[in-house]
Order: sequence, then C-alpha cells, then structure tokens
Amino acid sequence: MRKKILIVTTNYSDINSGIQTGVWFEEFAVPFIIFKATNYNIIVASPKGGESPIDINSLSCSNPMEWDETAKYLRNTEKLSNINYKLFDAIYIPGGHGPMFDLPKNKILKNIIEYMYSNNKVISAVCHGVVGLISATDEKGNSILKDKYVTSFTNKEEQIVKMKEFMPFLLQDKIIKLGANFVEEKPWSEHVEISYNIITGQNQNSAQLVAESVISLLN
Repeated sequence: MRKKILIVTTNYSDINSGIQTGVWFEEFAVPFIIFKATNYNIIVASPKGGESPIDINSLSCSNPMEWDETAKYLRNTEKLSNINYKLFDAIYIPGGHGPMFDLPKNKILKNIIEYMYSNNKVISAVCHGVVGLISATDEKGNSILKDKYVTSFTNKEEQIVKMKEFMPFLLQDKIIKLGANFVEEKPWSEHVEISYNIITGQNQNSAQLVAESVISLLN
C-alpha cells in the first residue's frame, strides 16, 4: 500500500497593521515535491480548510519553476476536522510565521499529533511549523517534546528577520520551557534533529533534509 502523508498548513495571514504572513513557500513546495516523487499519497489540510496563504516574502522569480505547480494545493486545502488521520503514516508541518497564530490553539491538530505519537507514526515539522507540536502531550501528561532533541526557527533568526516583536511568543523559548533539549546551529544552517519518531528542522534551508528524513523513517 502507498504511504500516506498529511501536510498541515496555516490559514493565518494578517499579523498586524498590514504585515502579511502565511506558509513559507519553500517549506511546503520542496517536501511536497520530494514526497510526490516517492509516490506517496499526500493530503494537504488546514484548520479552516480552503486557502492556505503563501507568505509573499517567500515568493521570488528565482524560485524553481517546479514549485509553481504545488501552489494549487494551497489554494484549496482540506478542512482538518474532515480528515481521518488514523489512516496516515506521517504528518509534516511547514513553517512561515502564520502557524504561530493558529496551530498552537487547534485541538484537532493536538489530537492528531498525540495519536501519531502514541502509535509511533512519523511526526515532522520545520521552522515555525514546530509550533504545531507544542500542545501535544503523552499518556503521562508531559509534552511529547520533553527530553527530545528538537530544533526550530531560533531566537537569533527571529531577531535577524525583525519579527520578534510581532510574535505571540518566541518558539525556541517555548520549546525549552516544555523540557526539550533544544539544539541550535548558526542562523540559516541546514539542520535537522531526529528524536524517536519526531523530526524537526531549524529553518527553510532545512526543509529538504526534513523531507528526506521522513522518507528514511517511513522506509
């Protein structure tokens, strides 16, 4: 049977006073293409369904043309509550600043992550997408990130892009508070951490490594 991967994206776009965000296109497009090439069955879903906005700052004429074809999957995502998540072998959450606002509060995503964690499914996220994992707990009520080696977009990277003041919290600080072993490399490093069935990547440059790591665990 073909492996099934659930990609969960954000619906959030308007941060404050005209500052627009969404999903960082590279973090969606690169893994999508890699998963597709393996002949995996891919479903793209979001909390509300419908459009998952692309962060305009991630759109560039220098982006590979093959990314363009993936954008249509962000224009009409499935609604997360309609997904039979027990049928999936893995979940992947791309970043962008949008997930910081709608994914941590989503109870359905929390349930999905907890189910996948307890059933040894592959859980993966990159950059700010790691925020989608912070509300999930294990059977003892501890964060699934506790004692795991985890990375995400770092405080230093947030300062460099000058978005720190617009965030509801700093993701690195939150992950550390949950008891994880946060591993930070230099800003914009290609960096992935694999801890049990949880794969996390530091930034957009790590998206390919995350996707390849997912395939490796699934195989």
